[in-house]
Amino acid sequence: MLKIERLHKGYPTPQGILPVLQGVDLELVRGESLALMGESGSGKSTLLHLVAGLDRADRGAILADGQALHEMDERGLARWRRCGIGLIFQQFNLVGSLTVADNLAFQARLAGRHDPRWQAELVDRLGLGALLGRYPEQLSGGQQQRVALGRALASRPPLVLADEPTGNLDEATAGEVLDLLLSLVEGSGASLLMVTHSPAVAARLQRTVVLRAGRVHPAAGASAPSPP
Repeated sequence: MLKIERLHKGYPTPQGILPVLQGVDLELVRGESLALMGESGSGKSTLLHLVAGLDRADRGAILADGQALHEMDERGLARWRRCGIGLIFQQFNLVGSLTVADNLAFQARLAGRHDPRWQAELVDRLGLGALLGRYPEQLSGGQQQRVALGRALASRPPLVLADEPTGNLDEATAGEVLDLLLSLVEGSGASLLMVTHSPAVAARLQRTVVLRAGRVHPAAGASAPSPP
């Protein structure tokens, strides 16, 4: 599903280029869930943004769902963001001027994959039936993140990218949201790459790797990825 080879990324500073990723290699097989851990500033979100096509690597290759992201122009990357991935952020990033129902359908409509029956199933699974006419500012943090989950999955993307999706939630709500996310991703057959700082959250995924010194390392006691 995802293969990253010798990926490098740095950012300019007054003192010169600050290297963040220094030859990252990573594989994610179809249907697998993978936790990406590392210290603050290690480049976890940078790596996620590169896979999402939100930024470009300095060099290296990103192959996702049979497509070479590192060779795409801006139009191709925009198409990848619309159709290839579902993005879930810590800050929810809902559209404030849209109702819950319209936020849920937003990504799927952009991708040309709006399926009312699938959206109705997501609404039921996420417990959003009584909230469809509300706006994001009228929702709790946990409710907003449930909407964000539904929006990310509504287009049935082959790859879901989550950046600390429970980081802004209290422990009980975070557990409920994580349960829903893992259940829905598994049911859809998508692959999941999740950035997290929490060992407890990482333990719920099938495999964990650690980003350290610009490269990816297996977590202590981690097994190798299953064959595709």
